[in-house]
Amino acid sequence: MQTYHDCPHILREFLSYHETIKGQSQKTIAEYYLDIRMFLRFVKLIRDELPYHTPLEEIDIKRIDLKFIEAITITDIFDFLSYLANDRENESGHGIGAAARARKLSAIKSFYKYLTVRTKQLTENPVKDVEFPKIRKSLPKYLTLEESKRLLAAVKGPNEKRDYAILMLFLNCGIRRSELVALNISDVYEDRVRVTGKGNKERIVYYGSACKAAIDAYLPIRKKMVLTDDKALFASQKLNRISVTAVHRLVEKHMLAAGLDASQYSAHKLRHTAATLMVGHGVDIKTVQEVLGHEHLNTTEIYTHIENTELKIAAEANPLSHLERREHDESDF
Repeated sequence: MQTYHDCPHILREFLSYHETIKGQSQKTIAEYYLDIRMFLRFVKLIRDELPYHTPLEEIDIKRIDLKFIEAITITDIFDFLSYLANDRENESGHGIGAAARARKLSAIKSFYKYLTVRTKQLTENPVKDVEFPKIRKSLPKYLTLEESKRLLAAVKGPNEKRDYAILMLFLNCGIRRSELVALNISDVYEDRVRVTGKGNKERIVYYGSACKAAIDAYLPIRKKMVLTDDKALFASQKLNRISVTAVHRLVEKHMLAAGLDASQYSAHKLRHTAATLMVGHGVDIKTVQEVLGHEHLNTTEIYTHIENTELKIAAEANPLSHLERREHDESDF
């Protein structure tokens, strides 16, 4: 684990627990570190009665101990959330959005759960019943079936078989970009692929004959290559494991070739596309949850809302849906 020298020992123990026991990714650990560090700096600013606009980055929290944390109240929590919403500077001015505030609150909740439930260092949890900021949910963008076919048909060039296999995996299996980059040759089976998702959790995702054909067409090319990481399934032009950035660029390239707006769609949108097509063609929502590797069902349920939208559009497209009933008067009878 990365060494975090500018945070108190109790926070370092929490981060170590989430890496070694919970098996969470370095990205998640880093987010916990930044969010809880900011929170503790803010509380220290208030406790030490420093000028309110003192930059939090200048506040030393290395000596914060359990006694300091035990004294934090729900009022401190609300003050911090208010600071984030109104005073915290970001690129667009003052105040950060509800989603970012929710992430920071989630980190604080995890910290207190660790202290009260996991290690029992505290008996009171001031943040337990604090509600998350309300986040406006928007339906994710996705390709239609016809647009998906156009995208696949547009794949050409020196890496055609590799790129086609990558797009087929996105559109058929709905895997994340990071999951695709991490795939090894040994993860590919006759009709399925083993995927390592968030928190290093493994899952098996099955694919159909067209996706299998795409992978089978690429594998002979891959097996002739000698890579710096010879386990990797997908190779870069420099014979390394393909990177997240390279995947983004190849998706963008083929989107443009297909006449699609590359600024509106990405590898992650292909994941949304796969989920939407599954739900739209009768796959049970619990099954889609397992395929996507979602921890909670409510994350997957967004795709049922998409399907409802599609059904409404289909209903409106029916020529009888706009038929106006002619009123009859008594002379018609």
